[in-house]
Amino acid sequence: MPRKPEMRLVFIGPPGAGKGTQAVRLAAWCQVVHLSTGDVFRENIRAGTPLGAAAREHLDAGELVPDALTDALVADRLAEADCASGFILDGYPRTLAQADALDHVLAESSRELDGVIELHVGDEVLIDRLLTRGRSSGRSDDTAPIIRRRLDRYRNDTHPLVELYERRGRLIRIDGDADPDSVQRRLREDIEMRTTSKE
Repeated sequence: MPRKPEMRLVFIGPPGAGKGTQAVRLAAWCQVVHLSTGDVFRENIRAGTPLGAAAREHLDAGELVPDALTDALVADRLAEADCASGFILDGYPRTLAQADALDHVLAESSRELDGVIELHVGDEVLIDRLLTRGRSSGRSDDTAPIIRRRLDRYRNDTHPLVELYERRGRLIRIDGDADPDSVQRRLREDIEMRTTSKE
């Protein structure tokens, strides 16, 4: 596929929806950079940047990295040369405040998002996936009560982004219940169709 230059996409969806898996595959296919907030944090911590040191303090204390710090880390990463031809953000924005910060960063360079991909997966499928992952990986945060709390937090904090991007005409809703290859095929078809219609 001749990809659209400067394609900028965001993946949102609840825990267990497959955002990371699908974002990595789609980024490779689109030939753009895949950025997850976790990777951005780790890169800055490893490089010993002041922002990385601040993020490490929160992570070492078992806390979420505050929005302002996350926003600054993501803004710095988006300013790097490899993001000039596009990117796929995975795990950011998570809140309306972060969405505002992303809008500001993109506007400073006269850019905007091409699409926001929501992977929609039913709760029972999510819980089953996360319990299976928890058993195989030994993750202590993948137990049924904790999973339900994480889903509630997603609905409260992140789901309002779905409404925001739907109002802006940027939302691409994908059924994430299917197997990973089928989901990826549907994503590529949708992106290709949108890219063709803009040319």
